[in-house]
Amino acid sequence: MKLIYEKSQPGRRGIGVPDTGLPVPAVPPELARARPPRLPELAEPEVLRHFTELSTRNFGIDTGFYPLGSCTMKYNPRINERLVALPGFANLHPLVDDAAAQGALELEWELQEILREVTGLDAVSLQPAAGSQGELTGLMLFRAYFADRGEGEQRRKIVIPDTAHGTNPASVTMG
Repeated sequence: MKLIYEKSQPGRRGIGVPDTGLPVPAVPPELARARPPRLPELAEPEVLRHFTELSTRNFGIDTGFYPLGSCTMKYNPRINERLVALPGFANLHPLVDDAAAQGALELEWELQEILREVTGLDAVSLQPAAGSQGELTGLMLFRAYFADRGEGEQRRKIVIPDTAHGTNPASVTMG
């Protein structure tokens, strides 16, 4: 795929900026450029096609399975992305007073209770969210489960894939 500068042809313009008739603010001389910036010159459809083609080269939930990094890039349905973008969640500061976070806390508690009921577990946790912390939490749960069944000393090995990143062996060792 060609770079956008390789597609550039002198004189092409993607947009035209209309004259508003308003005065253009003066740029202080010390901030003014000596010459215009080197920008690619393409028609608008060419720019759109270029960036659309670039977007198809990304791993993502819309284009297929992604190999590694799934602990960070885990699948989140689009509806979840929209819901967490609501101001009551997106703008909720971690240090907000408890009284101001009751709506979010109630939804988290309800989700926790639904997950508990669906799984049949005595309790569930919404934290840690993912990655090495979740990995270690899972291993600690395995250890407690097998210890409770009297199998703690017999269960001493964990199988991890060759593609595992560095936290897997560390989590196994800690767990």
